[in-house]
Amino acid sequence: MSDAPTPTPPETPVLWGMAAIEGKRQSILESAEAHADERDYHISRNKYFYDLVGKELNTLIGAAGRLLFVRCQTGKLLDYLSVDSATAVEVSAKMTDIARQKYPHVDVRLMDPEKELPSGPFDTVLIQDTTDTVDIQAMLDRVRAVCLPHTRIIIFTYNHLWEPLVALSEKSNLKTPKVEPNWLSVRDYENLLHLSGLEMLRVSRRVLMPFGIPLLAPLLNKFIAWMPLIDRLNLCHFIVARRASQPSPATDFKVSVIIPCKDEKGNVRSAIERMPQLGRETEIIFCDDKSTDGTADEVRLLQAEFPHKNIRLVDGPAISKSRNVWTGFAAATGDILMILDADLTVMPEELPRFVEAIASGKGEFINGSRMVYPMQGQAMKFANMLGNKGFATLFSYLLGSPVRDTLCGTKVLWRKDWEKISRMIDTWGAEDRWGDYELLFGAAKLNLRIVDLPVHYQERVYGDTKMNRRFKNGLVMLRFCWAAFLKLKLPQM
Repeated sequence: MSDAPTPTPPETPVLWGMAAIEGKRQSILESAEAHADERDYHISRNKYFYDLVGKELNTLIGAAGRLLFVRCQTGKLLDYLSVDSATAVEVSAKMTDIARQKYPHVDVRLMDPEKELPSGPFDTVLIQDTTDTVDIQAMLDRVRAVCLPHTRIIIFTYNHLWEPLVALSEKSNLKTPKVEPNWLSVRDYENLLHLSGLEMLRVSRRVLMPFGIPLLAPLLNKFIAWMPLIDRLNLCHFIVARRASQPSPATDFKVSVIIPCKDEKGNVRSAIERMPQLGRETEIIFCDDKSTDGTADEVRLLQAEFPHKNIRLVDGPAISKSRNVWTGFAAATGDILMILDADLTVMPEELPRFVEAIASGKGEFINGSRMVYPMQGQAMKFANMLGNKGFATLFSYLLGSPVRDTLCGTKVLWRKDWEKISRMIDTWGAEDRWGDYELLFGAAKLNLRIVDLPVHYQERVYGDTKMNRRFKNGLVMLRFCWAAFLKLKLPQM
């Protein structure tokens, strides 16, 4: 035997600067290529988990329109999405080939999203797992460039508290191995989105039990996982974001003011005389719900008296306030739709603030709040105020957005968003006589930015309030809240 020493293998050189970044990208690519053929096998072993993820994505996204799927891997999540067209990008050539074979109708591209993305624009961007993305901010910068103001960005990622179990799953061949991952908190994502000119709208946390254990898994995932504080333990995070607002002048838009009225003759003149100029053009639509005090005749007289104002009269169906408002929305021709109750307890003089708030992009659904400033006289009964505060707390939880006043009649939204919300009317499983809940929950379902705008609430001068029978109305509201809870909070399993 030779006494010559065994040669020492050469050490891997330590990379610095941008070379280290490129080296990390290369190791991620090599890992993805090495495990590409195993990816669908691991998915098949976790069918229960992927069904939960897919159903949650379908609930969050709805109709995706033009979809961009970033880091699509082999494309499994496409099975759960409703799209008009889909473009997908992936860094692994092998995974790209597999996805193309499985989804020939999808434009799957071999592309590094940190360096480039398809030109777009897209209505929905789904980003699957950023745990092995080297430069998340660079990728988000690219994403922002292909977004429109209405585009919704959904990031599907994991709760870093589960890191030990994720690592164990990889060693047990239950999960595709990855290089050393990024483990980011929701706050980290929010900061990265902000740095890239994006804005986080909400976070949905799901999957407390990723394995389909009979009885236990449905119990935990459907009835326990949504509970406050416990939801922070869920495995999956679904972050919904949008492009940060880009203000537009209010004068770029036509505004339709919908005034639902029943026996409000004495308030018609004041509403017209006090109505400020809103946007480029103001359209005032009185929706008369079969009044018996001559409200419709009063509107006709004032149409002749104020020919320079665009005053319209629409016949309501005499079913409920909500149906009356929907009739006005259907007749409206403005870009921005605004509701003003005919009792004028919310002052018309404050309406320009609502137009400014939505045109500036500060919000996409502006909700009037009467609960900030002191109220004049008996503008709201004490029992009504207590009930409204209680429902506001419940609604804030259901909506995932703070709302202090659910029943303020003054609400403002884009007509294009109403067209989407209108398709959800009567799908919640309970009747909404006033329309406030259909609008608020519809806006939440579309992931719109809901913003409260404080108003000064005054006593009505003419007529009587239509909000009577408080106990019965409260039960109606509770039924709608329960129906919304089933739709918005309980996972669809």
